[in-house]
Amino acid sequence: MGIRAGLALAGALLTTACAVPYSPAPVATNFPSTQQAKLQAAAHWGVIARHMAKEMGPTFKVNARRAFYVAPQQGSTFNQAVATHLVTALVNEGYTVVKNPDPGALKVELDTQVVAFSAKRPQYKFAGERTALVAGAWVLTGIDHTIEWLASAAIATEDAYSWFRSQFATGATPRTEIIVTLSVADDQRYYARTTSVYYTVDADRALYDAAFQPTKTFAVRDR
Repeated sequence: MGIRAGLALAGALLTTACAVPYSPAPVATNFPSTQQAKLQAAAHWGVIARHMAKEMGPTFKVNARRAFYVAPQQGSTFNQAVATHLVTALVNEGYTVVKNPDPGALKVELDTQVVAFSAKRPQYKFAGERTALVAGAWVLTGIDHTIEWLASAAIATEDAYSWFRSQFATGATPRTEIIVTLSVADDQRYYARTTSVYYTVDADRALYDAAFQPTKTFAVRDR
């Protein structure tokens, strides 16, 4: 039996051994890899607001003859800022936004939920290291003037490596995430609703969770 055949047989045996036909509980598996944005600046809050306003664009247009009322947010700093950005986005698009509740206006409601997972979450950012990038052998897709990028002999391997890694947030996977939901509704029904999830910087949790009180540790010393 050749080496390749032996390895194939060993792999088949391992696979068969691992495939338990019965178990007392479902076997834990990973979800397919996805990417999730990490909020690190107030400017990102404006990006979120504009994204949600765009997602709700068809609903706003269909009801353009009606006024909209963005419910004020008295909670976290994040909620207040996003609500302000939403008002700006709607006004700039030409919609009527009233300052006070109006029986005929549609309510634009913002809801957020901050969740904190366990520490030391696993992190898988990217595959490959510097050795995977060879000068002149990397390709940029989805970018204008790709040919000019590829023709530039001044781009070194280190620059390419840095460019590819720049999309990934630094540091470990955050413990803290925020679920952001925007709804357009009246007293009887929802007209549209969109929900997104983002990572946040753990040290900035108080900006997103008004009820969060950071704990402090004090050392007690004998005199």
